[in-house]
Amino acid sequence: MVYEDFDKYLIQLDKEEYALNEQKRNLGWEPLIPPVQKGWKRFFVLRDDVAVSKNAEFFQAILNKINTYQWSYRKDFKVKKRRYGKKKYVVKNQKLLQPCQWYFAKLDFTDNEKALFHEIFEIEKRGKTPIKRYVFNEPWRFRLKVSPNIITKVRIKDGELESKIDRIENYIKRNDFRKRQEKITRGYFKYKYWDNLEKYNEINPFVNKPLIRIMDELKAEGLNI
Repeated sequence: MVYEDFDKYLIQLDKEEYALNEQKRNLGWEPLIPPVQKGWKRFFVLRDDVAVSKNAEFFQAILNKINTYQWSYRKDFKVKKRRYGKKKYVVKNQKLLQPCQWYFAKLDFTDNEKALFHEIFEIEKRGKTPIKRYVFNEPWRFRLKVSPNIITKVRIKDGELESKIDRIENYIKRNDFRKRQEKITRGYFKYKYWDNLEKYNEINPFVNKPLIRIMDELKAEGLNI
């Protein structure tokens, strides 16, 4: 009964934390005076010759749906990469969006726009099932553009609201209750990790044993400590 009551308390805290974060997100924005620049942003635009062609509006409509944005504190968008033990700066790669099947349908392309895409299948790092994606056939029609990233607005803050959120989060983290809370509220998302952790505790011979006892057992097996 004690465990059950405590689980109910964790569920209540989860609901309260979610509600408070929703309130925080719905506070809205306020203008930042004066605006400030924070780094640089990079995105795709129509190539100059495409922008003055008769099909400019058609390709701009496609670009609006598959454009991507990146941010960097460097104008050249270079990042450190280690190669053969040496660090060197290389330009960060940026591609057009390659939407998966359900998102491609959500973007509501016309038949003429769909004709300019082809299908590919790829396996993500953490998955085993191939995912169908749609790739634009003519990426040469677009070019990358770098411009200052100007911040003109900031989120409205509520000190009392943030204090309540921090109090709940600190309590959960300080007592390491997040894993248990995830298991009883969101089920399968964290359950696999939790289950594997319990199996590891069952097969690990050093769990819940004092150091002196572990050393004695290793010596008994003929290992020099």
